[in-house]
Amino acid sequence: MSAPSDTSTGIDPRSPRFGAGITAVLLLVDLFLGLVGATTAAFWLLLAIAALFAWGAFAGIKRHPYGVIFRTLIRPRLAAPTEREDAAPPTFAQGVGLVVTGLGLLLHLLGVPFVLPIAAALAFVAAFLNSVFGYCLGCQIYLLLVRAGIIRRRGPATA
Repeated sequence: MSAPSDTSTGIDPRSPRFGAGITAVLLLVDLFLGLVGATTAAFWLLLAIAALFAWGAFAGIKRHPYGVIFRTLIRPRLAAPTEREDAAPPTFAQGVGLVVTGLGLLLHLLGVPFVLPIAAALAFVAAFLNSVFGYCLGCQIYLLLVRAGIIRRRGPATA
């Protein structure tokens, strides 16, 4: 992910990882519910997760509830970050999560079998990779689209 060299701008890179950890746990619960046949519960939980993705995608990662929790409860107990990240890639990644979960919800409503656990599993893999390894799949998609000239970079440009 791109990181501005100026530590006064951008976001703490630990914040999206914190949020991804919470999201991964919720998606794992959703996957379990979908696999054991608690489809109604799985649907409502995935709808709540999709709403959180929408919040991050449209309001921005800085205004996401997990970001607020990180800034107010977790961040004050940690050392200052050595670098900051551009907020645009993780915000875009929230949109990718919204598309994956939203598509799963829509296909479920259209009667496609097993789509809820499949959508939850796909989103779980991405959240797990981000929270445990710091590898953000949605951020990588964002950077590829910027390099290809398909979308314009939002936020500070970096070398």
